[in-house]
Amino acid sequence: MTQYSATLQEPHLERLQSLLLRDDGKEHAAYVFFASATIQRDPWDREAHEKFLSANVREIPSEDIVSADSVHVTWHTDSYVKALRDAEANDHTVAIVHSHPKGCLSFSTQDDENELDLMQLAVNRNGSGTKLISLVLAAENELFGRVWSHPSKQGWASLRTIKSWGGSLNFWFSDSETTQGSKILARQALAFGNALNNDLKRMRVGVVGCGGTGSALAMLLARLGVGQIALFDNDVVEASNLNRLHGASQIDADAMKSKVRVVADSISQMGLGVRAVVFEGWVGDKGNRDALRSCDVIFGCTDDHDGRMFLSRFAYYYLVPVIDMGLAIDVSDSEPPEIEAMDGRVTILGPENACLVCAELVDPEIARAEALRREHPDEYEKLKREAYVVGEGDPAPAVVTFTTELACMAVNELLQRLVGFRKQEGNAANRVRKFHLCEDRRPSYKPRTGCRICDDDGLWGRGDVEPFIGRVS
Repeated sequence: MTQYSATLQEPHLERLQSLLLRDDGKEHAAYVFFASATIQRDPWDREAHEKFLSANVREIPSEDIVSADSVHVTWHTDSYVKALRDAEANDHTVAIVHSHPKGCLSFSTQDDENELDLMQLAVNRNGSGTKLISLVLAAENELFGRVWSHPSKQGWASLRTIKSWGGSLNFWFSDSETTQGSKILARQALAFGNALNNDLKRMRVGVVGCGGTGSALAMLLARLGVGQIALFDNDVVEASNLNRLHGASQIDADAMKSKVRVVADSISQMGLGVRAVVFEGWVGDKGNRDALRSCDVIFGCTDDHDGRMFLSRFAYYYLVPVIDMGLAIDVSDSEPPEIEAMDGRVTILGPENACLVCAELVDPEIARAEALRREHPDEYEKLKREAYVVGEGDPAPAVVTFTTELACMAVNELLQRLVGFRKQEGNAANRVRKFHLCEDRRPSYKPRTGCRICDDDGLWGRGDVEPFIGRVS
């Protein structure tokens, strides 16, 4: 059975709220156009999954409204037929969004009848296989929906999850499962309330890179109560990792055990009911796409430029927030070395924020060299001998206390988006902790004019395209 979910860009949700939640006590309606992402096999429930990604909001012309009161709204179908035509031309799915000003948290009998007729019209206009999405804003903070796939009374399925992403991260789940009785998370509920625990339990979170920072971050997520975690890394444990890689032992290094399996085993041994799945390989490998598309949030803990550029593009195409991080320790040439600078950085990637290239946090030349080394090692070695590749050098300094604190910083940025414990002014797209100065800074990066990723909202939420995320290998 196919599962369905929807993601709304925060400006689209705000637009809907302004159009539909008025002070006149009447129902109102609007259209949303969604692109889609198809997941053949979700790594946790092993079912097919279709995610709808908001691309545009359209107001229904006032002259088309026939009547409206506190329990109904009707309008001429001319604008709906036009919406279907435009959706077909842009490979979108139309959603009808209407309000329930009395706060009813279910579809009414009238909704059922009206939507069945609209679904039939959609099939007549755009052909079999056409879907219709229905969303209801019952109040400013109540949202639910369903997807019609066939013009029959049983031809719909609930949206399992609705998510909005922007300055904050909000979830609406169709199931009623709770963690109300969880003793494990009781102290956390005293700080943030049980609603956060319920959301975290349902969330699917990716961790890309399971070294010093990624292993610490994965452990924190598990103990925080995140229910599903995907671990991505193509490296094995070495002796030099043992003082930073949480959960690793000398036995793991001797056996050259993969980092993802070390971290997954450690999470399993906690006994917290967290489901960790592992993906051994580079994050951009084709076999990882379903898992990445299934995630609600991804943490980028990898230090390769090509992988980070890949995730940066992914965040905009699929409306999956990527929290990228890095630690830079500059030391003198003296013996013993002296710390000249020690910066931990956390960057939020996605619509309205600058991509990593525009922020000059990755180097495309180094990324190309990394891709060449991964895909054509012989050619890479030849060019390396001829000094035509960049990025080779000594290992960077790393200290477990600072990689672990960086992981804490990143998880706290997620918590900020979920519960706003720093209030709205506490949001930062970029946060840099100057460990050596004991201070935090919030540098501002702007999209470069003409950037096809972060300066072109036409790409935001595009979902599945060929080539994948518009990336030509």
